[in-house]
Amino acid sequence: MSKHEPCSPFAPGGTSESPSREHSGVSRSTAACGSALGEIGFVGLGHMGRPMAANLAAAGRRVIAYVRRSDQLGELEALGLSPTTDIGDLLDCDVVISMLPDDDAVSEVVFGRRDDDLDGLAAGLMPGAIHLSMSTISTAAASVLASEHARHGQGYVAAPVFGNPDAAKARQLFIVAAGAPADIERCRPVLDSLGQRTFTVGSDPGDANLFKLLGNMMSATALEMLGEVVAVVRKRGLDPQPFIDIMTSAMFGGRAHRIYGDKIAKQVYTPGFVLPLVLKDVRLALAEAEKAGAPMPSVGVVRDRLISGIARGYGDLDWTALGLIAAEEAGLYAVPSVTAG
Repeated sequence: MSKHEPCSPFAPGGTSESPSREHSGVSRSTAACGSALGEIGFVGLGHMGRPMAANLAAAGRRVIAYVRRSDQLGELEALGLSPTTDIGDLLDCDVVISMLPDDDAVSEVVFGRRDDDLDGLAAGLMPGAIHLSMSTISTAAASVLASEHARHGQGYVAAPVFGNPDAAKARQLFIVAAGAPADIERCRPVLDSLGQRTFTVGSDPGDANLFKLLGNMMSATALEMLGEVVAVVRKRGLDPQPFIDIMTSAMFGGRAHRIYGDKIAKQVYTPGFVLPLVLKDVRLALAEAEKAGAPMPSVGVVRDRLISGIARGYGDLDWTALGLIAAEEAGLYAVPSVTAG
């Protein structure tokens, strides 16, 4: 596909059109180019990104997956992806998805690396292309990235997800999307291939990232409390599993309590959402709270627990290890399990 012929690959049947819109003086036509299965770029093939990209490929889309290490190419090919170590191979895609760990990683992909003159997505993508950012980043970073893409006549949609790698593999993610309505609609078939439901929360991409951060804080504080109450039960010499079963049946039947409560009761801390990434989100959320003038003291407790856990060598464990830290604080020195529960 020529960079001088921007189009949308997402119109059903390849014949319909979405309304065109002006973006920074560049006319964007979302007319299809004769195929509903256009190329999608993907950056960030980690625990979450890899199953997400594989699901897109399984849905019949050609996914160009960018990685830095050539030793990963064979594994990605086996998943049905078209891997590359040249980010330039993504620049003719109509949509490029990023699933990266933090602000710096996403900014590097968008702005490029000055040390080796590597252009980023903003400078290289064709006008009318969309960067679909599914990373958990700050609202400030989302604003800067959206402005940079707009300056180049491109779209930017923030669409962070709720769910773990197992949910990603099963297409059971919940997605929170924000951006220009026309851009979200163009991305909707992609989002539908990745998750069970997409919530649209407005036109400001930062709002989606704020919701994601605050949602993660609700889960993190729930995990902290689960760890604390399980520690009390175990200190009394009781099996915590019946307590968790009762609570998740009677009062706390949400996904976080059911899924993570069972793991904490079984002392399963399988690597997943590792503690340093949780701490990153906690710090971002606390910064948002400070900016809003709204204290979150319970999140401050979680921050200190995470710092303690990382200092104790648990940085590679899942955030269910908040239960391990609570147990140790109670004098229960259990050996952490890293096997699936």
